[in-house]
Amino acid sequence: MIFLLFLYLLMPIFFFFIIALIFLPYGFTFFPLIMLISVPKQIWKIAKSKNIRRNHAIEHATINILEQSSGYQLNISGLSQEDGFYITGIENPDIVERAAIRGLALLKEGHCQLAIHRRCGTDIAIANFVTALIFLLLLFSTRAVSILNIVIALLLSNFISPYLGEYVQKYFTTSCEVANTEIAGLRYEIGRNERSMMLRYFPRGYFIKTETYS
Repeated sequence: MIFLLFLYLLMPIFFFFIIALIFLPYGFTFFPLIMLISVPKQIWKIAKSKNIRRNHAIEHATINILEQSSGYQLNISGLSQEDGFYITGIENPDIVERAAIRGLALLKEGHCQLAIHRRCGTDIAIANFVTALIFLLLLFSTRAVSILNIVIALLLSNFISPYLGEYVQKYFTTSCEVANTEIAGLRYEIGRNERSMMLRYFPRGYFIKTETYS
């Protein structure tokens, strides 16, 4: 009796799993189309702005310095803008500002590896793009929508994306040309009344203002 009751309770979960398994490949076909359009636009938006690329490099250097100082991976987020960058996940603003100053100094000394960070949004975007591209290639070559194609696309993307993501960061979304850039101070704490919709829901943190001199 208890066994039958257990089976009865599991039936909704079982049917949900079967339905998801059937329709997942079809739902997944819309994902590649969106990624193939949106990811290049995101990369191009950053690549065409020298200021954002410089600030993106300093943002990564700041996060790398913070993690090197702590000795382990931190739950930190960053977002680069034309006039600086946001850092969230650290409560003490002095620590953030010192890390930014140190990171910029090391970039000026030629330590451009600090401009690359493995958990950057660029890497996530590239992983999505590569997955989408491989899936579409498999879709057109096999003319079949299947779970196997999704699995193959995810596995190949997991192998390729880290290297491609680092390349895109190095040559398109960051710049080590920071010789004339200075940290102008930690300007303010992110509030809930930001005009930008993205920043309005961005975690609370600090904005590091930068200035570039000609």
